[in-house]
Amino acid sequence: MPKIWRFPPYDEAVVKGLSSELRIPILLAQVMAARGWDVPDRAAQFLSAKLADLHEPKLLPGLTDAVERIVSAVKSNRRVTIYGDYDVDGVTSTSILWHCLQLLGAKVDYYIPHRMEEGYGLNCDAIRTLAEEDATRLVITVDCGITSCKEAALAKELGLELIITDHHQFDGDLPDAALVHPRLPGSTYPFGDLCGAGVAFKVAWGICQQLGEGGKATPRMKEFLTSAVGLAAIGTVADVVPLVGENRIIVRFGLASLVEKSSIGLKALMKVAGVDLAKALQSEDIGFAVAPRINAAGRLGQARLAVELLTTDDTARAIWLADYLNELNKNRQTVERRILKHAKEMVGENPHWEQSAALVLAHEDWHPGVIGIVASRVAEHFQKPTVMISLHRPDDLGQGSCRTFAGFDLHSGLETCREHLFSFGGHKAAAGLKVKKENIDAFRESFCLHVAGNHVVTDRDLEIAIDAEVRLADLTLQAVTGIEKLGPFGAENRRPVFAATQVEVVGQPDRIGEGKRHLSLRVKHYGKTMRAIAFGQGDWADEIAAVGGPISICFAPTINRFRGQENVEMQLIDWKPCASARLPSAELASSAASDASN
Repeated sequence: MPKIWRFPPYDEAVVKGLSSELRIPILLAQVMAARGWDVPDRAAQFLSAKLADLHEPKLLPGLTDAVERIVSAVKSNRRVTIYGDYDVDGVTSTSILWHCLQLLGAKVDYYIPHRMEEGYGLNCDAIRTLAEEDATRLVITVDCGITSCKEAALAKELGLELIITDHHQFDGDLPDAALVHPRLPGSTYPFGDLCGAGVAFKVAWGICQQLGEGGKATPRMKEFLTSAVGLAAIGTVADVVPLVGENRIIVRFGLASLVEKSSIGLKALMKVAGVDLAKALQSEDIGFAVAPRINAAGRLGQARLAVELLTTDDTARAIWLADYLNELNKNRQTVERRILKHAKEMVGENPHWEQSAALVLAHEDWHPGVIGIVASRVAEHFQKPTVMISLHRPDDLGQGSCRTFAGFDLHSGLETCREHLFSFGGHKAAAGLKVKKENIDAFRESFCLHVAGNHVVTDRDLEIAIDAEVRLADLTLQAVTGIEKLGPFGAENRRPVFAATQVEVVGQPDRIGEGKRHLSLRVKHYGKTMRAIAFGQGDWADEIAAVGGPISICFAPTINRFRGQENVEMQLIDWKPCASARLPSAELASSAASDASN
């Protein structure tokens, strides 16, 4: 189904008023008005968010009690074990608390479960092992544990003190442990969308306050916190939580911290990832370069190495680990491409699957650590909720990853099919499951039937929100630099999207990148020529070439910084053949740009 482009209502007086009062370019004012930042005071506050705008740690539910327990354990010289998750959020959360406790001279270690052998979160075998080694230790979970009632009960039975810090959705019952979570029942915490690393950062901040002078962190602790916010920024971007409120502040100042205060491990990782620390970092540098390499370790069962990379003070070891994670990421990409190709072929060989309301695909050769990424791409390609199941285990127990499409509630869908499943968990947009091989066909039938009866894809689900319609000539380096003030960009604060009509394609569109997965083309519009890239859309090359005539494009402008040069480029989001132009808002932007470029 083709995407539907939705243009915002345009109020010339509001846009000009914002531009004049805030002394910002007209294009930036247009975007802010389109996104509801149309009152000058609120718009100014958004643009000038400060680190001091973060909420005090003590406001976070359960934090004060948890901090007192942690400080008591450190002073009593008890071992503290940080129990993390194997994704980027879990790895950075673990690293933040490890650095904090190391600073205090604590006896601290960490435990990261093996993705394929243990699965997500706390597990009883790990609890028993930790208790057998040292039952006097304090265990602190990060980015997991809020649904681990059985595991918390076992820890209590074994005499193991447990603190759970998490941000995920919880069930009706809560674990019997000390809990730190922004949305606990009765919570009045002003911002409920922190990720695990954001929660861990608040806990570390609370510890520093507790051990500081007069409720304030010492200079040494402040130095640690300014570097820890960089790790929190990585976890926040990677976990795709809304980049608004506290999350936007954490990422905004965390990106600056990464340039100035990165550990030797992060510097080594960014070097192999091609991230230039001589320029300002963008959230995309984290999302597309740093995070995938950390994630690759967890997806391929070696998340402990990622934590070691972020905590080591051995330069040679850091360089080796960064190179190794880079190779793991290449392996992950290769496996991912193979599985994606295979999944598309399977659907092609079973046409009735493509006609169903959802897809449930399974195979013995699929790696369980990669199928979640592939499920997202299959869901987007076929425009329907997708379940990918790896049948790699000898006991015929399949491990699946589920991804939604158009807002379908995956968790409720799996709930209706639970009779066919061994176990499942997750939330509306993403979930995991385990299912016996012999039950897959019954699960597929039941799941697809539920989706068909409870999910309708509407025009709204297929919309792309356009911030403004422009001429390419309006996208000067100065104008696009001004737009960057809205960042960092990510979930719920996406990079501004513009549209242009009657665009001429210059030359032949090219497929580029490994596997020829991406599209590169040059376009011309009212005398202005620019380069556009569409990631993962190599198939568009032939389609655009076949159109022959002008096209309409929607895109996000970016600044390409290379060898001291800066140029505006476009990330192509969608395109359509066009027969007529419609440029009302572009005319205003073009005429007023020179008057509001300050």
